Amino acid sequence: MVKQIARGAMGASHRLFSQVKFAGGVLLDGERALANARVRAGQVLELRLAEEAAPEADATHPAGAVNIVYEDEDLFVVDKCAPLPCQSSARQTGDTLEARMRAQMPGWTFRPVNRLDKGTSGLMVVARHAHAQDALQRDLHTDDFVREYLAVVEGAPQAEEGWIDAPIRKAAGATIRREVGEGGQKARTHFCVEKRGALSLVRLRLLTGRTHQIRVHMAYMGCPVFGDFLYGAESPRLPGRFALHSAYIAFRHPESGERMAFASPLPEELARLLIEDAALERAARGEDVF
Repeated sequence: MVKQIARGAMGASHRLFSQVKFAGGVLLDGERALANARVRAGQVLELRLAEEAAPEADATHPAGAVNIVYEDEDLFVVDKCAPLPCQSSARQTGDTLEARMRAQMPGWTFRPVNRLDKGTSGLMVVARHAHAQDALQRDLHTDDFVREYLAVVEGAPQAEEGWIDAPIRKAAGATIRREVGEGGQKARTHFCVEKRGALSLVRLRLLTGRTHQIRVHMAYMGCPVFGDFLYGAESPRLPGRFALHSAYIAFRHPESGERMAFASPLPEELARLLIEDAALERAARGEDVF
C-alpha cells in the first residue's frame, strides 16, 4: 500500500507523511492517491510537500456561530443554518459558512464536500485537508455517500413514494435557473411522502447531484418547495430561505473506512409551517384547533 511504501522504502516519518497527505501531495503516477491505495509494479509514487496559500478571511464581517456536530483530524460535519451562503467568492464577500469557519481557524482552506444553497439548511461535510476532500468526493455520487433531505412542499406527489428520473438542463437564457428537459444531465431523486396536506412533508434522497436538483424535480412534479423564489413562490413566512433541509448523511470515513451517519431534525421554522397548516385544515373542517 502507499502508506507502507512511503513509510518503509521511502523512509518518510509518520509526521512527514501526514503533512504530505494533508497537503494533497501523495501522488501515484501523477494522480492523488489514498494512503491505503495498492501500488502495482512499475507505478511511480511521489511525495510532494508544498505550502498552500489560503485566501485571507474577510475581517469586515464578524463571524457568527457554526454548529459543528462532529470533527476529527480529517473532516467536520456541520449543521448549516439558513439563509447562509456556503462559500465565499468575488461576488459573495459577506457572511458565509466559509468565513465563519475560517475566522475560527485562520489560514485554513475551506473544502466543502457536499454544498448547500444559501436557502437550504442542514448537514454538510467539510474536509480538513485535500486528501480527505478528494477521497470523500470520489464517493459523493455513489451508494457509499447517502444524502437525504426533508422538504415542506405545496401539495404533494400523487404516489406515496417513487422515483423522479428526469434530466436537468440550464433554462434558456438563464444564468442560475434550471429546468427538466431533453439534452439535460441525468438526474434521479427518490421521494417518500411523510405527511400530506395543503403543505406536505416529503423525504428525498439524491442519487445524482445536479444544481437545484430537488427544487427542480419538486417543481416538475407540481409541488414546489415552499418559499422557493426561483421555482415556486417566495413567502414572508420564511424570510431569506425556503423549506428544504439536509436531514441525513452517511459516508465512509476517508481514512479509517468506518461507516459514519448523522441526522438533523427539521428546523423549528419549517416544523411550524406544518403545525400551522394542520391547524388551518382542522379549523376549515369545523374542528377544535387546540
